[in-house]
Amino acid sequence: MPINIVLVEPEIPQNTGNIIRTCAATGAKLHLVRPLGFSMDDKYLKRAGLDYWDLVEINYYDSFEEVREKYKNSLFYYATTKVNQNHSDVKYEENCFIVFGKETKGLPEELIKENKENCVRVPMRDIERARSLNLSNSVAIILYEALRQIGYPGMR
Repeated sequence: MPINIVLVEPEIPQNTGNIIRTCAATGAKLHLVRPLGFSMDDKYLKRAGLDYWDLVEINYYDSFEEVREKYKNSLFYYATTKVNQNHSDVKYEENCFIVFGKETKGLPEELIKENKENCVRVPMRDIERARSLNLSNSVAIILYEALRQIGYPGMR
């Protein structure tokens, strides 16, 4: 798989369903960190994911530390609104991991502080009320930039 997407404690089933479709269309592997804010049988999750489920490899973990331990030699990037480095200003590699936090809180502050050099953001207007993009949109924007950089492997 060219790119790995990690969702840490996602809360909204429709977002995760949309991300499943994006992963199916791009060949990205999806990693879900519990607790999830929904059941994997949720009707909104199923509807958003359509009939793409068999096209996506989904792995489940009980903590983000479990992901880091399993892939300790991998390159990780962290998506957050709390840094100035744009998502297009870093060099992505095949098999890297792009980590996203829960919709209401984002990633834990400690994780951001420990990995500041690998934190990225999607640029937005500089107004207080436009706090963040929808999670599934952010995943798509950053994932496609990473895929562009590595030459859209396996895509036409």
